[in-house]
Amino acid sequence: MITMDAAPGVHCVTSAGTNLYVVPDDGAVTLVDAGLPRMWAETTQLLRSLGHTWHDVAGIVLTHGHFDHIGILARAAAEHGVPAWVHPGDRRIVQHPYRYHPGRPRLLYPLRYPRSVPHLTSMVAAGALRVRGAEAVYSFADGDALDLPGAPTVIATPGHTDGHCAIRMPSRDVIFTGDALVTLDPYTGRTGPRIVAQAGTQDAAVAKVSLRQIGAVEARFVAPGHGQVWRRGAAEAAAVAEAAPLP
Repeated sequence: MITMDAAPGVHCVTSAGTNLYVVPDDGAVTLVDAGLPRMWAETTQLLRSLGHTWHDVAGIVLTHGHFDHIGILARAAAEHGVPAWVHPGDRRIVQHPYRYHPGRPRLLYPLRYPRSVPHLTSMVAAGALRVRGAEAVYSFADGDALDLPGAPTVIATPGHTDGHCAIRMPSRDVIFTGDALVTLDPYTGRTGPRIVAQAGTQDAAVAKVSLRQIGAVEARFVAPGHGQVWRRGAAEAAAVAEAAPLP
């Protein structure tokens, strides 16, 4: 599914509740995260509708390295030479997207939270089990301003992974929160601002602390890795997420 102007000047491709964002600016494009493999065709379609091709994509900025955020990264790099940026703490996961350790074993979550089953099943259908690892050419750190369309800046938000970062674009009044704050938790099926269940989050206590970094940002739009864009400000989203139960 394609959503135009999910936030001002920010367009979204969604599959299996997972989001990939396309930000055009001054004749070029930045992608925030790289979704699941099945999202390639719709991302290509969206680029064309904006008058762009893959050759106009200046880079892909990764909030983190999990398999459902790098699904088309290897193909973009191999076919079009698109570079990627990621925090060094997640470089290994980008290279080996299934080698990471969640806070809790995930196998029992579909039994405990039946509402998760349609989401997890659709993720598998969208290619979640066949994501290729890739090399992230460039690294960034907390506070960096990247020379990419939309002028993204980096905010370290560890916890979900060691190197998780949110991406701020002041010109769009948006913060991309990846899985540091979502409005749909694939492991429980619960909606509304929250951190991802411990089936997918490495250190929930650290992730809760990182919500303060998100809440301190002056941004009306919160664009999560999973679920709908929140339109009532980062401060409110972070407060709701901090109060949400953590399964």
